[in-house]
Amino acid sequence: SCRPGMAEAGMAEGQGPGPAPASDKEGVELAAVIGATVPTGFELTAAEEVQEKLGSASRISRDRGKIYFEVPARGLPQVHRLRSVDNLFVVVQEFKDYQFKENKEDALKDLEDLVKTLPWTDPLKVWELNNSLKKKKAKRKKHNLQSTASKEKLNNDGEEEGTDEQDACKREDCAQNAAGVEPVSEQDTEEPEGVASRNREEEEDNEQSDAKEELQAGSGSETKAGEGKTGEGDAKVLKFRVTCNRAGDKHSFTSNEAARDFGGAVQEHFQWKADMTNFDVEVLLNIHNNEVVVGIALTEESLHRRNITHFGPTTLRSTLAYGMLRLCDPQPTDIIVDPMCGTGAIPIEGATEWPSCYHIAGDNNPQAVKRAANNICSLLKKNENKESSTSLGIPLDIIQWDICNLPLRTGSVDIIVTDMPFGKRIGSKKKNWDLYPACLMEMGRICTPGTGRAVLLTQDKKCFAKALSRMGHIWRKGQTVWVNVGGLHAAVYLLKRTWERAEEKRSFW
Repeated sequence: SCRPGMAEAGMAEGQGPGPAPASDKEGVELAAVIGATVPTGFELTAAEEVQEKLGSASRISRDRGKIYFEVPARGLPQVHRLRSVDNLFVVVQEFKDYQFKENKEDALKDLEDLVKTLPWTDPLKVWELNNSLKKKKAKRKKHNLQSTASKEKLNNDGEEEGTDEQDACKREDCAQNAAGVEPVSEQDTEEPEGVASRNREEEEDNEQSDAKEELQAGSGSETKAGEGKTGEGDAKVLKFRVTCNRAGDKHSFTSNEAARDFGGAVQEHFQWKADMTNFDVEVLLNIHNNEVVVGIALTEESLHRRNITHFGPTTLRSTLAYGMLRLCDPQPTDIIVDPMCGTGAIPIEGATEWPSCYHIAGDNNPQAVKRAANNICSLLKKNENKESSTSLGIPLDIIQWDICNLPLRTGSVDIIVTDMPFGKRIGSKKKNWDLYPACLMEMGRICTPGTGRAVLLTQDKKCFAKALSRMGHIWRKGQTVWVNVGGLHAAVYLLKRTWERAEEKRSFW
């Protein structure tokens, strides 16, 4: 979104006489091993989706929250349409059992030496192909926005600046840094800026750190990426950063140190320029005990933000919403209700992916209902902008209601999917003790006996278990998926509705 300096030109691999663009012919044979991060606990769901939509088998990583699968490079557009994955990367190489040296300096030296031996060529072609797809998409978006007379500020080329990604891109230097980039063949090696500053010690080691090269941002010139021309007429170098994720207690080094030294070697190998914030290429170094995976990022911001424009305090990730919906296996004509929908992540995901079901969302908070309504409007607008121009409505309604008194007929709902209040940012643990049993009771009433099912996410597991034990006559527990929601250890419960009839709600006149 916010990194305009994407290279479309081919890429020389450190050595070699100049760039070799990936032609269409090559593109057909080119295969990619794709790594995808998914919400932990939903690895199997994601693997099923990959099998179903791409016909590829997946390997599930021992390091939770990741899957790997192989696709022909021409299948990249479909890969980006997966609903259960957060971030995508192309695997350069993986090592199942990498032996780290005991001594820190030696271990880091080995990582540096690794860079020269890695098979970079094909993964970089995949990266380029991925960029050209992004470009086309951005162009279409631009075209649509102009046709809806959007009043974006124009930059000096009269080109639109940043379209709707502007909010993602509050950094003012965004525009200046949109340097047109061109791969450099090795004759052009001017001294890479900032190598000296590479060994600045990081103050703290956050193991998930976007550990990185901290080198100055380039003085980008104003040309469009990929044209390869720059204002001053000198060749532009690709900008990169290394992000290291490390897990395990056997390593003598921190993720920051690994990223720094590995990054230094990448810089020397390709003559790229390190830049933390405005990079073209993000190289990933994932270390999990003795598994090492080197990759190149294909997504800039997690795909889970896809449908939501108005975020609430606890907006659920769309990928997690998708996983939850998939657990209850929606069938055409099912009525699916989210009684505590917040900003609407679940029903919006549901209506997008399962348009032959009817989705009803509600919340007792008027603010949430308003945000959800805005998110639905954004979605309708987005659908109108799609070139098909037949703007269909979406089978989704949003209502303000009281969770314990739903205006729905007894036994009229097939599926309930909701994110229960955790009692952290919304509600309180104390309130949950009354709320949970009352919710389960009311959900049981509206749900069809025998075939109805519910998928509920909560972090207040103790309270939920207690409530469920009191409602055992209505709800039978199916599987439980343990997930990580914003650092909180939560659980997704699949419940099956028993054949027991619920109390009718009838008032006596």
